[in-house]
Amino acid sequence: MAPNIPSPTRGGGQGGGIRILIVDDQALVRAGFRMILDAQPDLEVVGEAADGSTAIDAVRTLRPDVVLMDIRMPGVDGIEATRRLTEAGATSKIVILTTYDLDEYVYDALAAGASGFLLKHVPPEELVRGVRVAASGEALLAPSITKRLIEEFAKHRAPVRAGGTDLDTLTDREQEVIRLLARGLSNPEIARELKVGEATVKTHVAHVLDKLGLRDRVQAVIFAYEVGLIKPGSA
Repeated sequence: MAPNIPSPTRGGGQGGGIRILIVDDQALVRAGFRMILDAQPDLEVVGEAADGSTAIDAVRTLRPDVVLMDIRMPGVDGIEATRRLTEAGATSKIVILTTYDLDEYVYDALAAGASGFLLKHVPPEELVRGVRVAASGEALLAPSITKRLIEEFAKHRAPVRAGGTDLDTLTDREQEVIRLLARGLSNPEIARELKVGEATVKTHVAHVLDKLGLRDRVQAVIFAYEVGLIKPGSA
């Protein structure tokens, strides 16, 4: 197991921006992403890596807020790098870069600890938005993709361990929140749906994760399908 990684100082980039590490074995991809992201006043690319092993070292030394991680790379691939970083306690949000929205490897990446994924060919504005969403702690799973991805994930993966507890530990409102999470809604969208403040939603989400012993929103979505809180095709 990799050594523990110290928690980053959030907003540690110049001007308090979001610090980003780009990991891809193609130099042109890294250069293109860097150009787009560095053009934003609140974003700062602090480093690049061409393979998973280098990425792990870069996360330890640079402590980025967000890691854009390619899946297929020589040596240590993106899935294994994500797994090692998660096991080492890295708090950087890892966003998987993929060419296909239903790439089978995306399932493994989410299980390994990724916070979501982005398609490599997204428009520049979506790349920028995705980085900001990931940095804010939201799961980067678009509603249009969440149902297909998570339902497929739930069919083929082992159940998520719920920390020795079960759904009965959640209040009625917390169960409403996890149902909306499973539909791919963001905190602001959940707030509008429930007619409550966004801060209240964040509190509910935190309680759900804590009570179920889950790592993040992605696991909460998977859990909702696995325990039958959301039925495939109903979200």
